Amino acid sequence: MGWYKELDTNGRRTFIASFGGWAIDALDFMVFTFVITALINLWGIDRGHAGLLGTVTLLFSAIGGWGAGILADRYGRVRILQLTILWFSVCTVAIGFTQNFEQIFVLRALQGLGFGGEWAVGSVLMGEIIRAKDRAKAVGTVQSGWAIGWGLAAILYTVAFSIFPEDLAWRTLFWVGVLPAFLVLYIRKHVPEPEIYTKTQARIAKENNRVSAWAIFSPALLKTTILTSLLCAGVQGGYYAVTTWLPTYLKTERHLSVLNTGGYLLVIIAGSFCGYIAGAHLADRIGRKMNFILFAVLSCICVYAYTQIPLTDAQMLICGFPLGFAASGIFGGMGAYLTELFPSELRANGQGFAYNFGRGIGALFPSLVGYLSQTMGLAAAIGIFAGGAYVVVLIATVLLPETKGRVLE
Repeated sequence: MGWYKELDTNGRRTFIASFGGWAIDALDFMVFTFVITALINLWGIDRGHAGLLGTVTLLFSAIGGWGAGILADRYGRVRILQLTILWFSVCTVAIGFTQNFEQIFVLRALQGLGFGGEWAVGSVLMGEIIRAKDRAKAVGTVQSGWAIGWGLAAILYTVAFSIFPEDLAWRTLFWVGVLPAFLVLYIRKHVPEPEIYTKTQARIAKENNRVSAWAIFSPALLKTTILTSLLCAGVQGGYYAVTTWLPTYLKTERHLSVLNTGGYLLVIIAGSFCGYIAGAHLADRIGRKMNFILFAVLSCICVYAYTQIPLTDAQMLICGFPLGFAASGIFGGMGAYLTELFPSELRANGQGFAYNFGRGIGALFPSLVGYLSQTMGLAAAIGIFAGGAYVVVLIATVLLPETKGRVLE
């Protein structure tokens, strides 16, 4: 964390805000993966419809992420970051009061708008205040906040379902979504706009030459936009194919109790946190492209072992750590890479589109896994879709340029 010590006061506050926002987003989003089994039992929905509830949030996050990126380039990173966090928080709390599938479907869609925007804006905000040689470490460490939020979700799930009846326990997990409101107050008071953003806006105003939001599809940027979108689709498709269904897989096919399911997931989450940090440091050390290739191969191996090889419960517990490490480590250099590939006046726009278009495509995977699992089993369905996603990562990575050490202009 030497890079953190070298940040000024504003830089440290920006890190705290970005890290906290992403951790709370993860908490609010990942609680759904823990309540899938309860909704199936209480509302009588099948796995296909349950997967659709995961998919709709990710699909709408693609819209929200790109929209937030466009707005952040025009009105400021900090202002739009606050808006996305508040939106996400309100929708999450409201889900806890839903009474049927249709209501939760609509709110999960609305929740996705804020969910997609938060990462797109927060990642750019952090990427623009850090120097080139430490960018992947800093932005990747922000990304590791996801594992913290996911871990809190696992702990709250274990506690809630151990104390409350099932029909109340799942609701309490969504009501925790009120927490981000406090983070917004911190951001509003302590976090300024990055200097590179304010200078870019001053130049645009002086030249009276505002760039169109569609410029990311111009001949100069079209290849970058397409390939980064494919890269993000593969990374997130593999991740969501695995993580959305893991609690259900452990509980219904491995027949673990609530307490044991939470324990197994905490091992995976611990691996996830270490993966984020390792991926962030490796991206600065060995380069962005080699980092993606390394973790894509590791992810394929780990997913295959976890879902296709007949392991004992003890072996599965041990294999959970490398599974989480590989699936999350691949994200370590993502934020820095996207920040470096797009110009300043279109940075949040391009990054928001690529990451969230990828998320929108990856959003199809939970539903497809759910439907396919009804004919071939959950483990086989997870393995097929996750493995295919990481092959896409390898292809896109080979075709993209290396940006390690690139200074933002």
